[in-house]
Amino acid sequence: MFKQFLSKLPRKSSKPDSTSDPSGSSVVRSNSVKRMSSAVFPSSVVAGIEPLVPFKDVPTSEKLNLFVSKLSLCCVTFDFSDQTKNSIEKDVKRQTLLELLDFVSSSSSSVRFTEPAILAMCKMSAVNLFRVFPPSYRERNDSDDNDPTFEPAWPHLQIVYDLLLKFITSPCLDAKVAKKYLDHGFILRLLELFDSEDPRERECLKTILHRVYGKFMVHRPFIRKAMSNIFYSFVFEAEKRGGGGGIAELLEIFGSIVSGFALPLKEEHKIFLWRVLIPLHKAKSVGGYFHQLSYCVTQFIDKEPKLGSVVIKGLLKFWPVTNSQKEVMFLGEVEEIVEVMSLVEFQKVMVPLFLRIACCVNSCHFQVSERALFLWNNDQIVNLIAQNRQAILPIMFTALEKNAESHWNQSVLNLTLNVRKMFCEMDEALFMSCHARFQEDEAEQCSAEEKRKETWARLEKVASMKPVTGKTAVLVTPLATSIAC
Repeated sequence: MFKQFLSKLPRKSSKPDSTSDPSGSSVVRSNSVKRMSSAVFPSSVVAGIEPLVPFKDVPTSEKLNLFVSKLSLCCVTFDFSDQTKNSIEKDVKRQTLLELLDFVSSSSSSVRFTEPAILAMCKMSAVNLFRVFPPSYRERNDSDDNDPTFEPAWPHLQIVYDLLLKFITSPCLDAKVAKKYLDHGFILRLLELFDSEDPRERECLKTILHRVYGKFMVHRPFIRKAMSNIFYSFVFEAEKRGGGGGIAELLEIFGSIVSGFALPLKEEHKIFLWRVLIPLHKAKSVGGYFHQLSYCVTQFIDKEPKLGSVVIKGLLKFWPVTNSQKEVMFLGEVEEIVEVMSLVEFQKVMVPLFLRIACCVNSCHFQVSERALFLWNNDQIVNLIAQNRQAILPIMFTALEKNAESHWNQSVLNLTLNVRKMFCEMDEALFMSCHARFQEDEAEQCSAEEKRKETWARLEKVASMKPVTGKTAVLVTPLATSIAC
């Protein structure tokens, strides 16, 4: 019966040769077959496409066969760098893809997709989606232009992505059968597509990969391992040459994965936190995915609060000392982590942490100093500080006094005075003790500075009395320098 439907298809007047696709569809090829090379797809044979009969014109028993035929028909790819080329065939393919999407969306759960249908879907998706980006495509990542590059073939790719998503989430798809075709190789090729510069494509890939992870439990360890390898490659290789497309989307997926981890956390998950998520903080381009990275980290700490001290130690290890914007981001993440830490975990890291915060408070960049002082606006953090003021106030006192005396920014100055007042109200005796010690240290420093000046003056005097002979090195006084000028 299916052959009868195919025999009714219209033929072109040029009497092209007809060839049969192995999956059962009929593909009509013209006598003059053209090869095209696209920046998007690899070289492929472009042939004329004849539309198949609509689904509504065939009985239910034949619809899956027609579904396979239409999928095979859509395996032909075109060059979208030239919009005028093969415009009729492109439109026919687009209409066929939309028809397939409607069929999958409206399929009843009583009708299961057969193995040939699953195979045809995977084949069509692979032909249309999987491609290798040319070298010039990657080199654009090294430029200063942050504008996204949009995929010229997106009018077709979007429908293919939507079709694949609907197919994976369809109740008609048996995961036990589909896992043979949506296998590790297919998943790896999907992950490679995250290198696309088109944000629309990465968004579609994110949704599809998340659905694959949810539906195919057998593939979950492999997906996590493959994603970890991408992160490793980015941190230790790709980031050095400015790459990193898709890291934000992959971290967003992993954030939802972490939220589903069972307790207690497996050792492999803790290793992922320490070896992958924390080193991701050191990348120059961390600002592009910092929100997603911070979310993943906080998800781990929500699952197991004692990991908070581990994360703080990692942040201090990779703390930026020359990038003020990254410092502001790090301080924001520190606040989120410390806010949910227990007293015991806080005490493990409070000394090195507040040594770093003291440096931030004294930063010449007002945003860094301001963000560090904003920590005292958090009631939970203030409570932890109050309970450990004997250790924290001596660390912070010198930084606060220097800010109060000489910081150039009025906002920072006001915040500093507020924090000093807060410490004084916490423990006035301790505050006065720290103030007395600070004055003693200042007096010692002044005395040492005077001694250095006196020693230098004596050396200059002795050197000026010694006759200069030959090429003997001499000390030049500031006065002598000014006279010479």
